[in-house]
Amino acid sequence: MDIQNTQSQMRKGVLEFCILSVIRQGEVYPSDIVDKMKAANLNILEGTLYPLLTRLKNAGYLTYRWVESNSGPPRKYFVMTDEGLAFYETLESTWKELADAVHALTQPIEAEHNNTL
Repeated sequence: MDIQNTQSQMRKGVLEFCILSVIRQGEVYPSDIVDKMKAANLNILEGTLYPLLTRLKNAGYLTYRWVESNSGPPRKYFVMTDEGLAFYETLESTWKELADAVHALTQPIEAEHNNTL
């Protein structure tokens, strides 16, 4: 079994949630999303990000506005819609349940034994 493939699949599973987490903080330009993801050690390429943003926009979870730039073409800034916020809250709840379950299952046996005493 290829560990790099497994690691990649695990990251892909949380990518959408992480991107929405960044956008939820406020209006954002795609390269800012890339930078924040890199800072959190979740590297993402713009070639992966843009199709995800388009899919989230088409689902009604994001909207965008064009902002003129002094140093080039206009920039597209994304923001979460009310529907996107509701979707995010569902993902956040699911993530917390999953993280709690994984945490419970990955605790050493000694810790489990000490909790029952």
